[in-house]
Amino acid sequence: MMFRLLLAALLLVHSGLRAEPAAEKAGFAPRLIIYNAKGPANSCGPGCDRWIAIEGQVDEGAAARVVRFLRDVKDTKRPIYFHSPGGSVRPSYVIARLLRSRKAVARIGRTIATGCAGGTQVDAACLKIKMAGGEVEAELTTRNAMCNSACGYLFFGATTREVAPDAVIAVHNSRLKLFVRGPISAQQIADFKQRGMERADRERAAFVVSMGISRELDDLIKTVKFESMHILTRAELYRFGIDRRPQPETAWTLEAAARPYVRKVAAARQGDGASFRTMEWRLFCENKDRARLTFVRESDQSGGGLKKMMLMAGSDKSVAFGRYPARIGKFEVWSDVVAPDAMQAILTASHLQMGEGTLSAGGKTTLATFDIDTLGLGASWTQLLASCPANTARPAAASSSLNINAAPAIPATSAAPASPPK
Repeated sequence: MMFRLLLAALLLVHSGLRAEPAAEKAGFAPRLIIYNAKGPANSCGPGCDRWIAIEGQVDEGAAARVVRFLRDVKDTKRPIYFHSPGGSVRPSYVIARLLRSRKAVARIGRTIATGCAGGTQVDAACLKIKMAGGEVEAELTTRNAMCNSACGYLFFGATTREVAPDAVIAVHNSRLKLFVRGPISAQQIADFKQRGMERADRERAAFVVSMGISRELDDLIKTVKFESMHILTRAELYRFGIDRRPQPETAWTLEAAARPYVRKVAAARQGDGASFRTMEWRLFCENKDRARLTFVRESDQSGGGLKKMMLMAGSDKSVAFGRYPARIGKFEVWSDVVAPDAMQAILTASHLQMGEGTLSAGGKTTLATFDIDTLGLGASWTQLLASCPANTARPAAASSSLNINAAPAIPATSAAPASPPK
């Protein structure tokens, strides 16, 4: 009899492994849902307007639902966007291995169903739309998107993994929940917990390596308490092999702020990848013929002489920001008016080029350049123009755009994961 009780307890310990508490997280469906979504042209990348959305808390029945859903999706190249606070570990491993077998493309992003505009995206009416079985009309955004805790294990299963500069993936250690019936001593329970956690640690370490990710990630996870959360930095994403892109960037998107603007964020690898530099572009409409472009980036700690920044759309159409940026904390802010002909060139270009000129003590200028894409720029600018003042309006002062939270929306502040319960 005692042997049967011990065996039952061991089984329950193993199935009770969680990387997030069972309590529902605000803003997320109580269980993992998966559906097909369709958006505007190029909404999920060049030539891509359809994707698979996986969102909500990872529950014990999640793996079976995902398996059934993907069985009918023949297009294995269709990207999968995750937005989840975490949940149960075991189904996450199962789903991850399925995604690996499909050579899936995974990204972190929030799918906003347009039919749920008046709701919360997780209210009963909206969940009914998303789970009806058809293709859901939607929009995508990476800002404030997250894939935390157990969701990360799902994400690791993909062979192509992309974390946008304004999205986050956060990790922490798991916790075992033990359900015991019968006359079992406190020492036996402690032994079960210890053996269960040791087994869970071995399984996680093997899983991480099998997904092509550095064992360093597992070493890090073991140091983060269950009650806490560690947002993976861009350098860690690169070093661990999760996202090896040297310059990930977002599409240009319209931000519905008090003063609307079009925004783009990028992170550029420095040197051997030990660090990344966050950058953000903000395009404001001062009147129908007058735009202002603000470029914000983390300051260059190395110095290196007087700088001059410019944005180029072809050899003769550029925005020159000058030599003297404003300083806001650790960020430098460059701003300049965009002439109408330069604006037209920017809108029609397939890519833009940022140039940084450095004037040395000897009076020689060296120019370093890098490209950024224009995905989403035209559509976002058209939306912004709808709220732009008429041409007769008095242009805003040159410094006016600096008052609107000039620091880039880096993940540590703009998309922090939901706090675990006390």
